[in-house]
Amino acid sequence: MQLEFQLTVLTTLALVAFGLVMVFSATSATATLGGGSASAYLVRQAVSACVGLVAMISLTRFDYRYLRTLAPTLLVAALGLCLAVLVIGVEVKGARRWLSLGPVTVQPSELLKLALALWIPARLVRRARPQTLGELAKPIGFMVGIACGLIALQPDLGTVISILVMVTAALLVTGVPFRLLGRAFGLVCALGFLAALYQPYQRARLTSFLNGSGYQNVQSLIAFGSGHIFGRGLGEGVQKIHYLPEAHTDMIASVVGEEMGLIGIVILVCCYATFAWAGLRIALACRDPFGKTVAASLTAMICGQAAINLAAVLGLAPLTGITLPFVSYGGSSLVVSLMAVGILLNIAVNHGRAATSEVSDRSRRNRRASAARAGRR
Repeated sequence: MQLEFQLTVLTTLALVAFGLVMVFSATSATATLGGGSASAYLVRQAVSACVGLVAMISLTRFDYRYLRTLAPTLLVAALGLCLAVLVIGVEVKGARRWLSLGPVTVQPSELLKLALALWIPARLVRRARPQTLGELAKPIGFMVGIACGLIALQPDLGTVISILVMVTAALLVTGVPFRLLGRAFGLVCALGFLAALYQPYQRARLTSFLNGSGYQNVQSLIAFGSGHIFGRGLGEGVQKIHYLPEAHTDMIASVVGEEMGLIGIVILVCCYATFAWAGLRIALACRDPFGKTVAASLTAMICGQAAINLAAVLGLAPLTGITLPFVSYGGSSLVVSLMAVGILLNIAVNHGRAATSEVSDRSRRNRRASAARAGRR
């Protein structure tokens, strides 16, 4: 696990550092033109990065198996925060996704993703693997439905899709039959399509994607086209200055494409591919079922979100408003992603210890059983 551990750490730190650079590049011009400090966004993102790195290191230094007992409490707390955000949350551009806690703004849906990534594996390893839709629905499908419903009401379709990708990874690793997954996937897609048609803004995004006429899509493709192979140069992009909406959040890959060119995008994709390879290797090597499923869920949560974001900004999928992990501006997303990395590194360090402990427990039980049989004789 030494190689996978090192690759995970290096790619994470590289993406965080690259994200800080790109956040400054994407926001400095507009912040200055607006009369503010050019480094205002950079400072806030740097503070979030420091908090996230401290959390990552802390989560690496204890046995991840304790999270199995904490998972239900974390899930209930995250659901409570998502319910609170619908009542007292801060509304920005028609979406109510954030809770304002003094100088700190928190996005509860990010915490809910992490809580589900721990709770679902804890449930799957406790019972026999589901064989029917009814068994899958109780309680995993029911709880995932509640979580996705609360997030969809904010509304935040991108996070819902990210959760579904994560849940699929957990079910695959646990060994749920493909036929059952296919039926569940078809049902979820049908419900998602109906929900998209019901919401006017989601219906408009879907229509603009199919027609290729959305303003944000067009500006994103212009940015990529302007970058060519080697890009305009770091900080030299034009689209980020009042042309490309949300350039520093979910569209930051477009800024990378314009300033760093095709080479920059390829390197960015390779970083996520390396992270995915290392994360899946950690999951496959872990002999503890809970640790294996958690590692796969967290890897899918981060890399699945990256794939969804990149597909949207490249015009291959409808825009969902989901951020690019480690790179986009957003304190909650960055801190939670680094916490997920901390748990993943914890599994890489402790999976052998967990397996040894299980073998030792079985050995003690076998010795006690042998002694009991000898006494009866």
